[in-house]
Amino acid sequence: MIKRITFSALLLFTSLSFAQLGPVGHLTIFSEDGDKFTLILNGEVINDVPQTNLRVEDLNQPYYNAKIRFEDKSLMDITKNNLMLTDVDGIFADVTYKIRRDKNNKTKMKMNYFSSIPVQPDFIPPSNVHVIHYGQPRPVPVAVPVQQPVRGVTQTTTTTTTQTGGASVGVGVNVGGVNMGVTINDTMGGGAVTQTTTTTTTVGGSHAIDYDAPAPVRGCNGRSCMTPGNFNAALATIKSQNFEDTQLKTAKQVITANCLNVDQIIQIANTFNFEDNKLEFAKYAYDFCIEPRNYFKLNGIFSFSSNVDALSDYVQSRQ
Repeated sequence: MIKRITFSALLLFTSLSFAQLGPVGHLTIFSEDGDKFTLILNGEVINDVPQTNLRVEDLNQPYYNAKIRFEDKSLMDITKNNLMLTDVDGIFADVTYKIRRDKNNKTKMKMNYFSSIPVQPDFIPPSNVHVIHYGQPRPVPVAVPVQQPVRGVTQTTTTTTTQTGGASVGVGVNVGGVNMGVTINDTMGGGAVTQTTTTTTTVGGSHAIDYDAPAPVRGCNGRSCMTPGNFNAALATIKSQNFEDTQLKTAKQVITANCLNVDQIIQIANTFNFEDNKLEFAKYAYDFCIEPRNYFKLNGIFSFSSNVDALSDYVQSRQ
């Protein structure tokens, strides 16, 4: 009976884990002339080591602001705003762009749309393509080789402990990095048994993940943002101040001791009437944001493009 309950709980948690995945698109950029480049999406450096053929998978935004920076400093950077990862119907696609040199100016570079295909879950890129999974952390390199996760492989570890005398049964399940636990009362008694089972299942094809150098995915040292209740209380305190300078000081005091998500930062920034204060707060809050890759959303709080540029330049300088 206990074994059936344990297996059912495992299936339930596995289903919940995979049900959280949403639609994503993939982006491939290659250099026609073999010029190595670094890709920056929404102010975040994607590949630490310059590549000639780069594929970024699992992008969850329909548009990105992209910048290409070349290893050869004599080549001009490429900036492309609103780079699209969806088709005309708004469905995520697997999009490819090509980089080439301008025929009339050898230092001027161009990036043009090349092709697009529907997203294929079992697609395996060619071996000459450097693949990065957007949103997956890259561990700090160590001297001793460490086995790293590979796409398409799911490891499930189940530990079951049964105690005698009508005691309880503890079930700990780790699926895809999500820890869950269940306690089941066993009134039937029985012997004391402890069993640990580790199962590794290959779901699809595998290919390289970029582990060239450490790069934080979550900001604010990986901590969680303020709970809605605490944030609403802090926001009310900020709004209650009589002068905007005092509001700004209070806002800085709040986030110095806490972490915020982008939407919470936007709410606080919109309490300021003067754009200079909005910009100062937005810059200050960057180090306390748990999702720096979405910081481009703050561009919408400004009325003047000069402030948008100032914030973008600041974010890029922090990379």
